[in-house]
Amino acid sequence: MICPEYADPKYLFFADGVSPLVYYSHFSSIIVSAFVGFFVYFKNRNELVNKLLFLISITFIVWTVMSLVTWTSNRSDIIMFDWALDGFVYILLCCLALYFFYVFVDKRDIKFKNKLIFVLFLFPVVVFTPTKYNLPNFLLDDCASGENQYFTNYYYGIGLLIFMWVLFVAINRYKKSDPLFKKQVLLMALGVEFFLITFFINGFLASYLFDKGLVDDYSIDQYGLFGMTFFMGMLAYMIVRFNAFNIKLIGAQALVVTLFILIAAQFAFIRNPTNMILNGVALFLITIFGYILIRNVKREIAQKEALAVANAEISERKNQLQKISDHLAVANDKLKELDTAKNEFVSIVAHQLQGPPTTVKGYSMLLVDGTYGEMTPDQKDVLSKIFNANEQQIDFVRDLLNVSRLESGRINFVFETCSVVDICQDVIDNLFVKARDKGLYLEYNKTTNDIPAVNVDKAKIREAVTNLMDNAIKYTKKGGVTVSIKVCSGTEKCLIGSHVRITVSDTGIGIPQSEIPHLFSKFSRGKDVKRLNASGTGLGLYVVKMVVEGNHGQVWIESDGDGMGSRFIIELPIA
Repeated sequence: MICPEYADPKYLFFADGVSPLVYYSHFSSIIVSAFVGFFVYFKNRNELVNKLLFLISITFIVWTVMSLVTWTSNRSDIIMFDWALDGFVYILLCCLALYFFYVFVDKRDIKFKNKLIFVLFLFPVVVFTPTKYNLPNFLLDDCASGENQYFTNYYYGIGLLIFMWVLFVAINRYKKSDPLFKKQVLLMALGVEFFLITFFINGFLASYLFDKGLVDDYSIDQYGLFGMTFFMGMLAYMIVRFNAFNIKLIGAQALVVTLFILIAAQFAFIRNPTNMILNGVALFLITIFGYILIRNVKREIAQKEALAVANAEISERKNQLQKISDHLAVANDKLKELDTAKNEFVSIVAHQLQGPPTTVKGYSMLLVDGTYGEMTPDQKDVLSKIFNANEQQIDFVRDLLNVSRLESGRINFVFETCSVVDICQDVIDNLFVKARDKGLYLEYNKTTNDIPAVNVDKAKIREAVTNLMDNAIKYTKKGGVTVSIKVCSGTEKCLIGSHVRITVSDTGIGIPQSEIPHLFSKFSRGKDVKRLNASGTGLGLYVVKMVVEGNHGQVWIESDGDGMGSRFIIELPIA
């Protein structure tokens, strides 16, 4: 059936009497939607959000073509067919827009129950679209189809519901997002909501005003199509600003080309010379600003790519360092295992070596005491050498055991309040004969009789002081050794707070300044020390340092140089 008052269209889309606004709104929306939709899809067709945007574009283009045919056709069958599908496509577009927004903000597909809700929205439309409950009649004079108001209100109601749904999701996700993504959520929500509201309000408003006889046609409905243009423009901006949809430079180019086409297309519908000049100025400005935008985006992309390369190199170096660190950690664990095994081995060997020298010492003392009869002077001299060599062996084994126990943490410090004066006096009494036999003096100077007590492991501190005094006697040829004790309370240079300072001074061979920092190291010995006592182990001072530090004290050496003597100083905190 042909509408008698309407001319036949040319090429289906072009008919006399149709407002230029109809063509401009339809063609510009189709071009923008197709350009952005196809470009986003073919640049990254694996992402669900890109597929949904492409599907929205295709659906919108189908709806727009159907709408344009409805405006230009004079055949009732074509108009009825297009008009019948209008509600279905409308609800489908709204559901797709909501689906798209969900996937964009959540970065994942929606739940099955939401998809089921979309199907339920569409189900009544699918059922009633081909029936008289959708379009009950056709108005031949107006070349328009009559509508069932209940059916029309249904799909407009669904549109309003989805609009509110998108608003709720946008507010919820905006609150939970990081600052950068909040901007994207806001922009996407504005684009989708503007598209839905213009699509909904203009369609509903045009239908309402026409039914009330307030307007002669539905041309007001055409402004709703610009909602899609706004939506696609917002997407293009997000592509440029935030690299949305994983598209970089091409997004800026798409934005500029789209705006250029929209403005240039207006020349086909403008007849007023002033408007043509203004449109030309706008076209010139968009060309200039578009060029600047694309150039700046290229520069930004180049900087980001350079930064990405640098970050990749840093990441690679970091991975290499991590591998090295892991290898070093494994090597360190193995070294710890080896060190533990070494300490255990040394401890076992030292224990095994401890027995024979002790036995030799016991029998030597029996021989010296005459238990097995009187001995000649030559025999006593040989026995004395045996005894001294055995004592050195006992000292060596003791040092090995001490080092092994200290390094493995198997040695325990038993702290008690005691007098440093008494400890030093005991050591001096034990070593006095040794110093005298060597022709050396062994003096004991106390600055005051009121020396505070200290809280230390008495036996181990006695051993440390003995080691220092014995070394002083051993490496002094003439003169002697002086032991002094005083209290230091911070009024002079000192290493720790209020403490007792023990100083063992000798007039011996002295120590070069270059050797002092190394003397407390394991197996370290001075060059002149080796000449005077070749049998030394280099463990004595190392043990002294560990024992003193284990008692919360400090120990160090002072010397004015070769032949100027030495001062060994121990500081222990006052109890």
